[in-house]
Formats: sequence, structure tokens, C-alpha cells
Amino acid sequence: MTRELSKRRGFKNPVAMLGDDVRVGIYVRRSTDDEHQPYSIDAQDSRLDAYIHSQPGWRLVARFHDDASGATTKRQGLIKAIEAANSGQIDVLLVYRVDRFSRNLRDMVTLLDELDSADVVFRSATEPFDTATPMGRMLVQMLGMFAQFERDTIIDRTIAGMERKAAKGKWKGGRRPFGYRPDPSTQVLVVEESEAAIVRAVFALYTADKLGTRAVAEVLNDRGHRTTNGGKWSGYQITRMLTNRIYLGELTFRGVTVTSAHQPIIATDIWKRAERILTARGDNPGYSASTGFDYLLAGRLRCPRCNRSMVGTRANGRTRSYRYYTCWTRSRYTTAKCDQPRMDADAVDRAVLDALVSFYSTQRGLIQDAVGLARGRHQAKHGDRRAELAAVDAELSKCAQSIDRYLAAFERGSLDGELLSERLAELRASAGRLRDRRDGLAQALDDVPEAPASEALDDVVTDIGDVIRTGNNNQVKALIEALVAGVTIAGPNRLIPTFRVPKPPSDDETAGQNAKTAPEGAVRTLTRLGWLTGLEPATPRITTWCSTS
Repeated sequence: MTRELSKRRGFKNPVAMLGDDVRVGIYVRRSTDDEHQPYSIDAQDSRLDAYIHSQPGWRLVARFHDDASGATTKRQGLIKAIEAANSGQIDVLLVYRVDRFSRNLRDMVTLLDELDSADVVFRSATEPFDTATPMGRMLVQMLGMFAQFERDTIIDRTIAGMERKAAKGKWKGGRRPFGYRPDPSTQVLVVEESEAAIVRAVFALYTADKLGTRAVAEVLNDRGHRTTNGGKWSGYQITRMLTNRIYLGELTFRGVTVTSAHQPIIATDIWKRAERILTARGDNPGYSASTGFDYLLAGRLRCPRCNRSMVGTRANGRTRSYRYYTCWTRSRYTTAKCDQPRMDADAVDRAVLDALVSFYSTQRGLIQDAVGLARGRHQAKHGDRRAELAAVDAELSKCAQSIDRYLAAFERGSLDGELLSERLAELRASAGRLRDRRDGLAQALDDVPEAPASEALDDVVTDIGDVIRTGNNNQVKALIEALVAGVTIAGPNRLIPTFRVPKPPSDDETAGQNAKTAPEGAVRTLTRLGWLTGLEPATPRITTWCSTS
């Protein structure tokens, strides 16, 4: 059988049928934890070269190297090897051992499928298998399973070792904290005095001079101080330092806390003073009132300048607390990164809620227009959905026929049981995906957009009012999540909210409605109505809000 004929019949070519000129690419990898193992890149290269020379007709055309963990496929050398396979530059991809290729079974199977689709054979120089055969594929997957087991075992042992170190007050490893360095002999953190002086200065600036976290960062940067990786300080990094109990001499890892594990840099009274100021200013992550439920539009506002989320922040004055929506970039860094003004959260929330009530009370014509547009789009896609549904049904019929043929061949004794099991699994998985798609298409065909009745919209308006007047903060937040798709910051003091349009409840849902009580009944009604899938929201009303820099 020639190579071209085997391709046309859909069979993968064994290595023996690749011909007298076999182009080989070798892939080698040294993991970050392989310093004491005999699998360096040079060692793999030399052994693979020798293996290629021992195979008649084989010639080396490409080398792909990685110095990274095998737990991920995001490796530059591996990506280039797959690209070479897909572009037809190699016939065989050769590795020293399977675990050099991948230590994750799922990734292994995916990579082998991709090589198989490119008509490239995968071989190991030290493990006897040929992925062109079902038995070879089974063996390589078993080796991949053992490689993943070995990796998981290493991870478990590493974590257990880190826990034992932490319990003894020793540094567990990883990036050292600013102000300390691990002693090589004892693995206990010791003070790095040049950095510890900066840590003490940070606490002094914050507690004695009453500077904010970003102001402290600016002072450090102006003085020429840099972080451990040479970067500039930010307010976020100062907050992390002020809340890191490692400077009290504590060491915590996976729920294990050891006090007096090393020499403290900050005295307890100064630490407590900083903690009180952090909490009073709303900067303490452990006690922050800036939760998602405090800010009704969290997740629905984006900065118009850098497109990051607007997050809830808080500042405490002498007599009251002030709530803001602040650009995430500005909050974490400084106005030098993004100078989008902060927005008064109370004014923004109130404006959007007022617009929500006004929209459902007075903009019934816009709702009808939105439903009409949605119905037109649904009808335009009707023919395509029916055509795809017919194609899916045809593919399902082919799958069923193929399963019957394979079973009949097995009963006649003309088909190997292992190949039957593998092929049946593929066909059944394909049939399952086709059935899911068929059900989705059928539901989409039946789900014709319908305008909600005027009485239903009246109920929505009543429910909105009940939730706003008597609902708790979480229920008002749920109301916003149900009815507000998003809010665009259109300019200074201008917002454009985008509202969702409800669809009528089904007969079963209508029959199951109970008497409502506010606000629980209001929330239940809003949940019951559901939403028109893919419906373009109606044109919203422009509202105003107050901002502050």
C-alpha cells in the first residue's frame, strides 16, 4: 500500500511506510525541577541524534527546545513543533521520553490528535510504541497517565514539604518577601536591613505622617526606592505591605500560622495603629465594606479611557463615608496610569434606578420596537436553523448506521475488539454532541420573541417600585442584575443605561404563580418572567450623575 493510498482510505501511516526519506523533528524539554535528573537538553539532543542515525532513511530537519514545566502546552518550542507538523515540514516528531512531551494526560491526547490530523507520527526513543496503530496509541496514553501520576505525586510531596517547613517556622520557598531573605542553612527568614529600613519608613509615613497609600508610593518613588524586581511602587503594593503580618514575625501557609517564626521588622503597636487607619479609611481588604453588594452597578460600568472595570471604593471623612465608582487602573496604581474621574456612587445608583422606573413606565413603544426587531432577526435566521437541523439529523442517522456496521463486523469476527471499543466511543461522543445541537436548534426555532402584555409590564413596574422602596441591598442588586444589561459612561455627567426586555411567562409558569408579597414576591416575579435571548435592548434614557475627581 502506498502512502498516498493509505491517506485516501483514512488509515494512519505506520513508520515503516513513510518511505526512504523520513523528515524528523526532535523535541526536547528540561523542566525547572530537573536539575538533578539525567534529562538535560544536551543529553536528550545527543541521544536523539544517535537514535536518528540508527534508523534507515531518517534525517534530522528541525530541533525544538523548551526549558519549562510539562504541565502546560504554552511552551514556545512545543508550539513551533506543532506548527511545523501542521505545515508539513516533518514526518516524525521524536522525543526522548513521553514525559518530555507532556505530563498532563488530557494535553497528551489533544496533542496526539493534532499530530495525527497532520499525518505526523509521534515516536519515543526509549519507549517502544507506534502511534500509527491502536495498540501504540493505547500504550502512549498509558505512559502519559503514568507521567501525570508522577507529576501529581511530586506536587503532593512538594506541598507536604512546604507545610512541614511552615509548621517549623521556615520559609517555604518562592519569591521572598520585601525586607527579608531566607538563610540558606536554616531556611529561616532573616532581616535584609537595607529593605527593612524602607518597610519601617512606609509604616511611619502611613501612621505618623498620615499619608495615603498612593502618596506613600509616590514618596518612595521620588526617593529612588524600587521594588524587589526593580519596578516602581504603587498604592496597591503599599496596601499589601501594610496588611502583611509577616512583618510581625508571623508565617502563614495553607491555614498553618506560626508566631515568632523570625525577627519582626514592625512593632505590634505600630502594626495595630496602621490596621486601625486602614479600616477607618476603608483600605483594609480584610474589613473593606466595598463589596459587590454595596455597589449596585459593579460589573456593569467600564472606564471609557482604559476600558477596565469601574470598581467600588470608599473614603471616610470626619462625619460620613463617601462611596465612589473608580477605575480599576486608577485605584490600583495612580492617576498617572488613568485619570478617569471618580463617580459619586450614591448619585449614579440613584440616577440609574430612576431611569429604570421611568423606562418601564413610559417607554412601552420602545419595548414594542425592540421586540419587533428581535422577531425580524429570528425570522431571518429561521431558514438557516432548519437547514442546519436537517443536516444534524442526517449526521445522527449516519452515526447510528456506522455503529450498526461496526457491531455487525465485530459479530462476524472481522473487527478487533480494541478497535471496536475505540471507534464506538468516538461515535457515541459525536452523537451526543449532535443531539445537544439538535435540541438547541429546535428550542431556538420554537422560541419566537413575543411582546410582554401590558399587564405584565405593569406588574414589572410595581415590582421594581416595591424592591426599591422596601427591598434590602441584596435584592436591589438582584433587580439591577435582572433588568440592566450595562451602563455606558458617555461623557462628563452623562450615563446611558441599557435595559433588558422581559418575555411573557409560559402557561405553566402562569399557572404556578402565587400571591406576591413585597419584596420577595417582586423578586420572584422578575425571575419568573425570564428574558428574550439575544434581544437587542431598547434605546435607553440618558441620565445624569454627579462626579468628583
